[in-house]
Order: sequence, then structure tokens, then C-alpha cells
Amino acid sequence: MTTTFEVNRENRSETRAVEQTPELAEGQVLARIDHFALTSNNITYSVIGHMMGYWDFFPAADEGWGRVPAFGHAEIIESRCDGVAVGTRAYGYLPMASHVVFEPGRINPHSFHDMAAHRQPMSSVYNRYALTDADPLHDPEREEQRMLLHPLFMTSFVIDDWCGDNDLFGATTVVVSSASSKTAIGVAHLMGKREGVHVVGLTSPGNVEFTTALGCYDQVVTYDDVTTLDTAPAVYIDMSAAGDLRLAVHTHFGDDLKASSSVGATDWDSMGSDADLPGPTPELFFAPTQIEKRTSEWGREEMERRILEAWTAYSAWTDDWMTIVRHDGPAELAALWADMLPGRVDPAIGHVVRVGAEK
Repeated sequence: MTTTFEVNRENRSETRAVEQTPELAEGQVLARIDHFALTSNNITYSVIGHMMGYWDFFPAADEGWGRVPAFGHAEIIESRCDGVAVGTRAYGYLPMASHVVFEPGRINPHSFHDMAAHRQPMSSVYNRYALTDADPLHDPEREEQRMLLHPLFMTSFVIDDWCGDNDLFGATTVVVSSASSKTAIGVAHLMGKREGVHVVGLTSPGNVEFTTALGCYDQVVTYDDVTTLDTAPAVYIDMSAAGDLRLAVHTHFGDDLKASSSVGATDWDSMGSDADLPGPTPELFFAPTQIEKRTSEWGREEMERRILEAWTAYSAWTDDWMTIVRHDGPAELAALWADMLPGRVDPAIGHVVRVGAEK
């Protein structure tokens, strides 16, 4: 019997746990999900799932319900697929559940892809599962940090690289909203290593102290104080999607705003229209596009080397400020989701969930 957490796609505060008995077809495997991370990034998946296809990775059986993807580790406990043995452990995109069924293909000593037909329209970045015993990024002692931070850090890494790839669009200032979010922190950490870049964090009054103490922002101001910022050629990295904040940033910087990228949706309930905004039209940032570009240009080995180097330094640094809290069972997951949806979470805490029983 498997247990899967589902969200009402029209009313995300309504959730349920669904139990099923999976039957494997030839070529499929059943994996027990050891644990996964729940962050504001998963809230973003639920907000833009209909636009970006996030609901399509693990379709719910009933109309109107969705299974939000998360990153975690899983172990194969039943296999009808040659080349993927019972006991194989992998890291990648998972449903918030006790188990998951894969249809492995493109199998090699380092990874496999889920080749289920419904997943093929989506980016292969999300369909790849790294085998932990052959993965240079895998550290058994830091699995939780990887689940919590690496997917977000990958987005941070790619945003930083995208800005650099475009010479920061001629800007000298980078403004990041939802500055206390882990993706934003990763962006600030990386941008701070670029010479001559002034990194500004926008956050709520309650998170100013935490965000400032991180030390990765040159300046931290509240959302209401955007107009106090010095105007200079700037790039806006929008993690919040709050329409009023986006308008304030665009209006304040005007023609000095050289690029505006929408990355997250932490303030999903206040999303607004981009119509008639001063400055550049905001563009939705899709990390796999830049990943595929750089992988093609650098080659996978060089891409992985650069990511590993940056990730190792960042992961060690986060030990100074992040505490990990563990949650067990669908009831605790539902309570955590209810707190995270409106943003009632401490940015210094990383949440790790296990839905099923321990092995």
C-alpha cells in the first residue's frame, strides 16, 4: 500500500492523503521514498503548475487534484526492469509520497531517466535520477542539505550564470525580492563573488534581521522602502511575484532597470498583471533552458565540475545559519504545508519529510 499527498489545484489549502496498491508492468520499478524536502519552491510549483507542466510529472487519478513534485531520495524495492536492481538508490524528482513507480530508460552506471510517456514532454533535467553510489554530488552525511538546498541552489547557480552570460545586461546593481528565501540567498551568495556588483535584498520587516545577518547582501531593505534605494543600472530577480512590489521596483528604477526576471512565487496570493509596467517586460525564468545551453557549450563533465565546486562551498556555508527539522507521516506533512502556503515558516529552518514508515 502506498500513500500520496495531494493538493486541490484550485484551493491549495485543501489537501488529502490517497492510498493505492500499485501494480508494476514489465519494464517498471517500485521505489520507496526515504525522504524529501519541502520548501517555498514547492509552493511555486503548485502556483504555476498549470503553466509550466509541474502537475504533469505525477498525475493524480482524480480531476482537480495534483501531486506537487519535490526532490528527495528513493530506493528500488521491486523491479521488473533489466538494468535497475532492487536496492538501487537514487536522487531526483519525486511525488510527496511513500512510494513511486518509475519506467527506467537511458540506463547507465550513473543514472537512469523515467521514460513514462506522460513525462516525455517535460525537460529531461527533471526526468533524470542520479544513482547515489556513483554520483559525485552525493554525500551520505549531507543528504538532507542536498534535498533542501541543491535544487534551489541549481536555480541560483543558473540565475547567476544567466546574468553573467549576458554581462549583467549592463547593470551594476542586482535587486532580489523574497531575500530570505533559500533560492534568493543562493543568488546573493554567488552574485557577491562578482566584482563591482551591488546586491540588494528586499524582504519583509520580520526577516530583515535574519537576512542582514547572513552577510551575503550588500544592502537589505523592506518592501516598503524600495524608493530609498539609489537608482543605478539594475537587474530585478523577482522571487515573490507580488504585483505591487514588482510595480514599485519597475517604477523606481524606470529606464535604469535593464532586465526583470520572474523566478519564484512566494507571494503567490498577490500576483499582479505586467501590463503597463515601466521598464523592461518581465520574463519568466526557466532554469532548464540555461542548463541545457551551458551543458551543450561546456559539456556535461565541465558543467558538473563547476556546479560541484560552487555547491561544496555554498553547502558548507549554510551550516552557519540553517537548522534542519524532520517531519513524519501525512498528517505532519499536511500541517507543514498549511504553514508554508501563507509563508508562516522560519527562513532559518529547512524542512525534511518522510511520508512512509522507516525502512
